[in-house]
Order: sequence, then structure tokens, then C-alpha cells
Amino acid sequence: MTIQTPPDPSAADLAKHLPQAITKYLRESDPQHKANAHDLLAAFATNATVVDDGKTYTGHDEIHRWRENEASQYTYTVELSHVEKLDDDRYVVTTHLEGDFPGGVVDLLYRFTLADDLITMLEIAP
Repeated sequence: MTIQTPPDPSAADLAKHLPQAITKYLRESDPQHKANAHDLLAAFATNATVVDDGKTYTGHDEIHRWRENEASQYTYTVELSHVEKLDDDRYVVTTHLEGDFPGGVVDLLYRFTLADDLITMLEIAP
């Protein structure tokens, strides 16, 4: 089921359709937000897996190192552009990034899988 989005929806309008764990992840991973590693990890199950840029990170320690590296590597802005609920436990979130990374502009898909109100799997891909 696609969540219909009005023209020029605000991030708040789109985010209100998301479970708390996903909203928390998006807020804590936004480079404009003063990230708190504890709050970010609280969105994930302890044995969660993240797949990003062809690499897999499992568990809080690896996910924390991944986010610390990602957050310090480039400067960029993030705009939430689309939300899709696949079923009660799976969501796809599209974001638009602009910054000083190679290419400078990219739309990313974040595929979230949840269990017990926590992220158990996050796959990030263009």
C-alpha cells in the first residue's frame, strides 16, 4: 500500500505515517540533527542487520561504527520524499540527498523490516 503524498509534502507529514523506530532512525541519522548514538541504536533490535553500500553490519556495535563512519565522511542534506507501507512490518522510505559525496545528488531507498517495534533489518540502496 502506497501512502499517498500531497504535492510538496513536509517531512513531518510523511513521517507521521511511520512507526516510531523508523522515525527515530531517520531523526537520529539526519546530519542536521545532533545525533545521539544511544537514541539511534534504541531504534534497532540488538541483533539487527544493516546492509549499505554492499556491506553488512550486524548488532549494535557494528551498526554504531557504521553510523559514526557515515556521519563523518561527507556533508549532506536529506529530504524525505516518499513512504510506502508494504505490510505491518515492512516499509520503504525514499530520501533525496545532496552534498559533497561523489555525484553530489542521490535518491536512496531505505527498506525497513520491523519486529516488536524495533528495526531488525535495514537495506539502503539507490
